Amino acid sequence: MRALFWLLAVFAGAVALVLFGHADNGYVLFVYPPYRLETSLLFFGVAAVAVFAVLYAAARLAHHVLALPVHVRNFRQRRRRERGQTALASALQSYFEGRYARAEKEAAAAHAAGAVPGLAALLAARAAHQMRNFEQRDQWLERAAQAGESLEVARQITRAELALEERDFAAARDALKGLHGAGPKHIASLRLLLRAERGVGNWEEVLRIASQLAKRDAIAPAAAEEYTVQAHVALLARAASDRAALQARWREIPARDQIQPRVAAAAARHAAALGAAALARDIIERSLAAEWSAPLVALYGELPALEATERAAEARRRTEKAEKWLLERPEDPQLLATLGRLCAHSELWGKAQSYFEASLSFEETRAAHLELARLAERTGREADAQSHFRRAAELSGA
Repeated sequence: MRALFWLLAVFAGAVALVLFGHADNGYVLFVYPPYRLETSLLFFGVAAVAVFAVLYAAARLAHHVLALPVHVRNFRQRRRRERGQTALASALQSYFEGRYARAEKEAAAAHAAGAVPGLAALLAARAAHQMRNFEQRDQWLERAAQAGESLEVARQITRAELALEERDFAAARDALKGLHGAGPKHIASLRLLLRAERGVGNWEEVLRIASQLAKRDAIAPAAAEEYTVQAHVALLARAASDRAALQARWREIPARDQIQPRVAAAAARHAAALGAAALARDIIERSLAAEWSAPLVALYGELPALEATERAAEARRRTEKAEKWLLERPEDPQLLATLGRLCAHSELWGKAQSYFEASLSFEETRAAHLELARLAERTGREADAQSHFRRAAELSGA
């Protein structure tokens, strides 16, 4: 379109020039004594335009000649950036292909060419880390730090990820904490911080971060539950040496987490070890009322009693509760075995034997055979005891 416009303009100018030449009879006189030069006005106009065009072309040529070094320098810089970008793309492809030596080489070329040198240095650091060249990795991270604050977040996250791969959880946490004064805010760094806090055993922070990520739907619900359970179990273990501290820690656990079988089992074991049999029993019963769990049922029958004066009452209370469960689950082998243990605690040998044998009729387990063997020893039936011990040994080696 532009070419057509200029063509029409040239034609229009030519027509105007011809018309002007036919219509105008003027002339131009130049006098420089003793010389005189007379020419037509049309020729003078054409000559003036031609001289202007020649002078303009000469000026443009001189400008280009004088600016040639600048043009050459800019051309070389442009070619250098293009080569650097090509090298950076090749480094990324090699890194994702697992060709780490080539990735570091190409990233080094991109860094030298000045094509986003900070990102090239971070990519080279990751490639060196994969080759376990930690000294070279640290040098690349230092070069990335020279790229300025715009890459500080990327550099710190890279440091944290590489530290987590080496299970250096403290270094990873320090790198992530350095991102923001009040702690990382975005999801990626929060996920990394969750792993770091879990690695160093800072379970209070694990609970906080896992809850925050779960609310933002940033981790799978199953993963959030697993982190939460691990944290509660670990915190209960820390308070396991003091009864008051254990009870305080238990009260701090939300009700929805108290009924989780693994949390309830940990709390019940610690409570029983500290002599809080009633608390242990209550913890297990509440959890089983919400979710049936075979390990919790087994633990219910294994909880130790206190003094001999309380042993019978505690065993009777548990037995009555377990028998109510049996009405709903008459074929549960673990519940039958638990009732056998509870009856054995109450020295109801015949009833205990019946429950153990009923448990074996639904599922043959080594634990049930061992219980029957011990029961047979207590009642003086050595042959039966040896038979059950042998069968337990066979199941153990199977």
